[in-house]
Amino acid sequence: MQNWKVTPAEVFAASPLVPVMVINELDQALPMAKALLDGGISVFEITLRTPVALDAIALIAKAMPDAMVGAGTVLNCEQFDAAVAAGARFVISPGMTPALLAHAAKSTAPLIPGVATPSEVMQALEAGYDHLKFFPAEANGGTKALSAIAAPLPQVKFCPTGGIGPKNVADYLALKCVATVGGSWMLPADAVKSGNWEEVTRLSREAVELVKR
Repeated sequence: MQNWKVTPAEVFAASPLVPVMVINELDQALPMAKALLDGGISVFEITLRTPVALDAIALIAKAMPDAMVGAGTVLNCEQFDAAVAAGARFVISPGMTPALLAHAAKSTAPLIPGVATPSEVMQALEAGYDHLKFFPAEANGGTKALSAIAAPLPQVKFCPTGGIGPKNVADYLALKCVATVGGSWMLPADAVKSGNWEEVTRLSREAVELVKR
């Protein structure tokens, strides 16, 4: 953790919104990132759910050096290293394993591990991690559950993700334990598929305005 070039706190502070980007075609990568950037979002979580994800990370990181480009859905040490090598400045996982926690602690990029229970939060803290992803947020009880989990663990900051959209994002950001929120509502599948990047920019701008309140 001493070698991390950016801290998890800096990642969380960079934007109140972290778009979860599923890139199926490499030629979508730069237009998608530019559309988000034009809408006021400069932190990107590119999930490793598709074959072109690592190439997309490399492409966006090179083209947009001022943006905070990260990798999501990282499940093991091999994926972690591949994401960092591609240019990811931070790494997010839906969960955590002792091996991944130990490996990331020695890397140059920070890991934001996923948790869903108080026991998992305690395990993360024991390993030195205090900036965590609460996932899947809505399925795990939403703001009420997160507020209850965070009450005895005030030293932890969360990025809730999963089931969050325009109707409930403000409720999450109102919690003291929440520093940023992950979501994909500004990237509707039909707009991405048809290349309607103006719609992505519009939704991103709306999202940014929403979280300013």
